[in-house]
Amino acid sequence: MMSLSGHSVYPHDVLTVLFCLLTVSQAYVNVALNKPAYQQYPNENDRYDASNAVDGRKSDLGQYGGQCAVSQNRQSATWWVNLTTIHSIHHITIYFMTNYKPFGPSNDITKYFLGFSVYVSNTTARLQGTLCYKDDNFTLDTIPAVFTTTCPVHGQYVIYYNERLSGVTYPRGYSDRVSTDLCEVEVFGCPATGYFGSNCSVPCSDVNCQYCHIESGTCQGCKPGYKGHRCEMVCEGGTYGAGCKETCGTCRDVNQCSINNGTCLTGCDAGFKGDLCQTGCDADYQGNLCKTLCPVGYFGQDCSETCINSYTCDGCNDKKKFKESDIKWSYLSIYGTVDSLKNFKQGLIMGASYLIKVK
Repeated sequence: MMSLSGHSVYPHDVLTVLFCLLTVSQAYVNVALNKPAYQQYPNENDRYDASNAVDGRKSDLGQYGGQCAVSQNRQSATWWVNLTTIHSIHHITIYFMTNYKPFGPSNDITKYFLGFSVYVSNTTARLQGTLCYKDDNFTLDTIPAVFTTTCPVHGQYVIYYNERLSGVTYPRGYSDRVSTDLCEVEVFGCPATGYFGSNCSVPCSDVNCQYCHIESGTCQGCKPGYKGHRCEMVCEGGTYGAGCKETCGTCRDVNQCSINNGTCLTGCDAGFKGDLCQTGCDADYQGNLCKTLCPVGYFGQDCSETCINSYTCDGCNDKKKFKESDIKWSYLSIYGTVDSLKNFKQGLIMGASYLIKVK
């Protein structure tokens, strides 16, 4: 067994791999098992589906065994698993497809894995996350069929990535194209947040800490509503959420904005609605809870528009929303006299300008 920058390499001896991983995998849970998975450039045949790499099966590492995620050969290959919530991760183990042959120069598939990367992110964007491992050392002779890297971070997505970009010169032995060809990806960590230790049984030492280092317990992320090195400070100044990075809406009392989720506990200021008070009233409405119609003579967003040709009409609203039952005609004028409601409607459709007086 060789140790290389935080990851362990087991070249060929599968028994050694299983023995060395046993003590660790009993301590942590495979939080990737049967979780949603995705791969770029998938094959049409479901036999090669992305979910094969998280179904717990790894007895058949061949292309046609139905236990591996296999994509089309392209210039890039992306595969990820969605853990469905943020988890505290300890290590990641990958079982590459071997096609029943030992890895090495004589196995043609080996070259497709050289240069691969592993990320942990809170989104599907790998560059927004943490780079756990980037291969720039393996060769056809040294890359293992089973790879493990230690990556004590928190995240929701574990992403495998490889590329062969045009115009880039790659080391000897690299393939021209890449594909996923992953038979199993195991992500070992704690099943619940707020705990650390080899059995995930020790609560994080800081009371308001949501994510702590899985080995040391050092806080790595506060609960929503708190900030500081030990999560000792409460959000203030109209802020809330993770790291106090979100801004409260137009609350009636900004001091009554929930530091956890931004809900305005005493309601919105006039002219706004919604739990977060970030949405303005609909057109023709204003006031508390946006339930008050615009005053006579005004309409539109924020009641900022006046009735047609400045007439102060009883019940005037958006000129495109007249209700027949509410209108009594005294006269209509469109560069002359319009005598019928039918002609009036037709004029609206044509965009004509009216003088309207309503009794």
